[in-house]
Amino acid sequence: MRVITTTLLIMALGATTANAQIEPQTMQPTETMQDPGENWFISVSRSAGYIFDATTGEMHGLINTSSMTPAIQPNVDRREFYATNIYWSRGNYGDRTDVLIIHDFDNLSPVAEIEIPQKSMILSFRNYIGMLSGGKHVASSNMTPAQSVSITDVVNRKFVSEISTPGCSLILPVENNDFITICGDGTLMLIDVDENGQEVNRRRGDKFFELQEDAVYDRPVPSNDGWLLFTHGGKAFDVTADSISDPWDLVTEEEREEGWWPGGGQIAALHKDLGLFYLIMHQGERYSHHEPGHEIWVFSTESKRKIGTIEFETPVENIMVTQEAQPLLIVGDVDGGTHVYDALTFRFERSIDAPAASLFEDL
Repeated sequence: MRVITTTLLIMALGATTANAQIEPQTMQPTETMQDPGENWFISVSRSAGYIFDATTGEMHGLINTSSMTPAIQPNVDRREFYATNIYWSRGNYGDRTDVLIIHDFDNLSPVAEIEIPQKSMILSFRNYIGMLSGGKHVASSNMTPAQSVSITDVVNRKFVSEISTPGCSLILPVENNDFITICGDGTLMLIDVDENGQEVNRRRGDKFFELQEDAVYDRPVPSNDGWLLFTHGGKAFDVTADSISDPWDLVTEEEREEGWWPGGGQIAALHKDLGLFYLIMHQGERYSHHEPGHEIWVFSTESKRKIGTIEFETPVENIMVTQEAQPLLIVGDVDGGTHVYDALTFRFERSIDAPAASLFEDL
């Protein structure tokens, strides 16, 4: 018994000495991310945003989000990322907290969080969050089911207002710190927001689509001076803060008879300077707008004509085009694959090993 006691004492003393020599670990990242280069993008999955260089396929960082985050909004000028997150005190129940979390560019860590109304949208729609043109305010969508928009001041780190948008959804930022929202009665509404993040005026446009006959998709894409909107049946509209163009055809009468429809998740992308519009298409029945497509059709927004078709063996769910002079087309398929194509020649470049994406975001 005496030998055992001595052995235990020696072991205890040894452990104490060893513990005293262990340096405490830090949980802070030791690496920093370089400034985003050409053709960088974010692949947003269920609980994180993965930052990739599409030219090399290399991953450069990861932004943690919650499973209730619809999208990630970059702000290159302030070197920050914004994401709305929803948390419950007991995991999936209990006290709810909605926050806009701010991540920095250097190590992608959260640097601030701002509590917002407990109404945030949770579906993976890119236009449920938007940076207003003044660079100071982030707008995020709410539904309770009443629809509204939360305005957060990311410079002064505070929630500043909630704007009611009954019957209207999505955030389409335009000039003068304003945004457009799409309404279920076939109109658009422009909300004027001042430098303090408060609504000062709103204007409702004329009806330009029939909801029951051919509704506008809830996947608009930004253009140089506004937004490109398109319908389930294949009509396109060029929209600015002041005007809505006459519709132009994405699908011919013959193609309609053959059953061609837009469909998928993030189904469209536009290269703003080159005027190249990419749209996922499939053959099927009407109201099959969630079906992925075996083809991407490419249109010129200048000539209003289809100029190319890219065919795929595995159906395509999500697409994005980078905005560089030599752009790349990012394609997410139904098997969870992420693939890169030359957006001008349609040549396959590479596949990227990444978790299945709910949407892509250009950097």
